[in-house]
Amino acid sequence: MTTAKQADLAGPGISTYPEIEKILPDDYRPLLDAKQTQHALHAVKRYIEDHLCKELNLFHVEVPLIVSRESGVNDYLDRDGSRTPIEFPCGLGIQPRLNGQVVQAATKWKRLALREFDCKVGEGICTDMRAVRKDYFLDHDHSAYVDQWDWEKVITAEQRTLSTLKDTVRRIWKVIKGAETFIHAEFPQLRDPRFPALPDELTFIHAEDLLAMYPDLPRKQRETRVLSEKHAAVFIIGIGWVLKDGYPHEMRAADYDDWVTPTVSDDGRPMHGLNGDILVWNPVTKRRHELTSMGVRVTKETLKQQLELSNQLDFLKLPYHQAILNDRIPLSIGGGIGQSRTTMLLLRKAHLGEVSVTMWPDELKRICAKKNIHVLD
Repeated sequence: MTTAKQADLAGPGISTYPEIEKILPDDYRPLLDAKQTQHALHAVKRYIEDHLCKELNLFHVEVPLIVSRESGVNDYLDRDGSRTPIEFPCGLGIQPRLNGQVVQAATKWKRLALREFDCKVGEGICTDMRAVRKDYFLDHDHSAYVDQWDWEKVITAEQRTLSTLKDTVRRIWKVIKGAETFIHAEFPQLRDPRFPALPDELTFIHAEDLLAMYPDLPRKQRETRVLSEKHAAVFIIGIGWVLKDGYPHEMRAADYDDWVTPTVSDDGRPMHGLNGDILVWNPVTKRRHELTSMGVRVTKETLKQQLELSNQLDFLKLPYHQAILNDRIPLSIGGGIGQSRTTMLLLRKAHLGEVSVTMWPDELKRICAKKNIHVLD
């Protein structure tokens, strides 16, 4: 069990293609054809982006695909160093050439951008972010190509609370639920009795409480059980802090979400963390399905604490981290909502490759073809 829990801390994916063949549905029939899917994608993405900006008071900005290594703004996703960005020399005729990196997420860049765009308290930005994550296992809901609505919003020190986090999560859930209602009205064939609608409200649960419910199970199995047995949509709070079994719910980077700040549960118990994930039960794949990660961002104090816990104090010399330490960028809350993940769910698709175009292994494409899943090339 210890080995299983350790293996589940990072590195998403099912890990073998025979296992994928077992879990992908045998009776799959897409409810929209390829052309209808493209029309629906455009409509539902527009709905989500517009309503997300309205609910959270955001405005749309451009976002980089390439950053410099020295900036320190790229996202390393997990603090174990297992997922590294693509690097390349850039700039013909320059000596030395620039050290370019393809972004893995815009998480840190967004907080710097709040200063760049002079955002005030209660105001924020939304991006149509594209990234490459080369170290993912490529399965039905993980690809090397990543598309997200990455957003960030300025808050005050007094707003760095679970109350602020939960209010923001509820607003995001309102947008996702509204998008489902909207797109099912536009395409009535998506209303299929086999696939229940999303609940009007999601359930908040702390990672420590989820562990107490299923103490012998690894993280993904705990998530699967709570979604299939109790709640079809949850927000798991406190991801990154070490739980009572000696492991964090999942590894989290040390330099953006705050997972060390002490908090108090509704019934008065001490907890930690001002971040979390929205997960739902996917009735098509019959599996757990993550939609977004988000959180209140670190202060200069919690940044140092988390980097120390992660043995990454050398990061403090980088420009992004120096900006936090010297109060040059605002306090914030932010997150990333997976575009293909969300549209895959709302359009009742069995595979990310039905709603986004990227590369997939031949073995996976053969499995999908046998299962009547048309993966876009």
